[in-house]
Amino acid sequence: MNSKNKQDIFLLSLNELERELLRLRIQKYRAKQIFEWIYKKGALDFGLMTNLSVSQREILYENFRFPTFKLLEKQHSEDGATKYLFELHDGRLIETVLISFKKRNTICISTQVGCKYGCVFCASGARGFTRNLVASEIIMQVFYLKCIEEVKIDNYVFMGMGEPLDNCSNLEQSIQIMNSKNQLGIAARRITVSTNGIIPGIERLKNFNIQVNLALSLHAVTQEKRKSIMPVASKYSLAQVLKAVLHYYEKTHRIPTIEYILLKNINDKAEDASGLAEIAKFLKAKVNLIPYSPVSSSKHLRRPMKTDVDKFLDKLLEKRVNVTVRNSKGRDIKAACGQLAGLKK
Repeated sequence: MNSKNKQDIFLLSLNELERELLRLRIQKYRAKQIFEWIYKKGALDFGLMTNLSVSQREILYENFRFPTFKLLEKQHSEDGATKYLFELHDGRLIETVLISFKKRNTICISTQVGCKYGCVFCASGARGFTRNLVASEIIMQVFYLKCIEEVKIDNYVFMGMGEPLDNCSNLEQSIQIMNSKNQLGIAARRITVSTNGIIPGIERLKNFNIQVNLALSLHAVTQEKRKSIMPVASKYSLAQVLKAVLHYYEKTHRIPTIEYILLKNINDKAEDASGLAEIAKFLKAKVNLIPYSPVSSSKHLRRPMKTDVDKFLDKLLEKRVNVTVRNSKGRDIKAACGQLAGLKK
């Protein structure tokens, strides 16, 4: 059978695989064994599944395939970040980042090749949009680190290349695979979806049966300023976005996070801090302050001085905002927030 006609086994739930095996005259219980080989032992070859007969393995080869996924580069930062460059079946490239901090590991997962939203501080948007990742391409990023490299991962963040809520169907299927006890078995509380404010996606995620954490890429506290640095604000106004995030919190009881990239002389003034404090209180949210990490496509933007960051932080603390300064790791290898572009070094 042509490989294009074979089913991608990563896209099947346990029940779906059981039904397929029965159709192929293989016992139903074999599905659980196959999943154990894949998700517990990291096997990407049916030939390794030695508790299945040779004839059964041949049937699997004939009817199923694994996603095509190749590691091209792996770069280590001086500060504990590792960037992975993966090649997909069509030659497209995506990047995934592992951030290690205080014995905790966070994986930053990409959902698209490029991005269509063009935020001025982001290299992915400057590259433009090519296509969505299918669920198995999203999952393979997690699978590679968790099952092949055997990294203990504490947090899973959809905050790599692309806008996750612009790829909702594949995102939701990925989360289901991640969360399923028969597959990757990752608790929902460890999964965060970041969005620049795609309201239909927030509404859809609100009603999703797995209540993951939501992070809003805010970056400006007025509609006018947000439009100037985030074109998506022309479609979804700040007021509408904040209302959608509040409804998400009210439905799921998951405290949202506000991601706020500090840009020198653009959004780092006292009035910006006051506006951010008001929004954080309105959303019952915690805030991550992120000093800008330079990207080549936006040479007019500047990273604020540490003293400016400290002043901004102090303003928020005075207003009793739950806030953390997140100095993005991996700037030396272009792995920090906004720097992912899916390019070879």
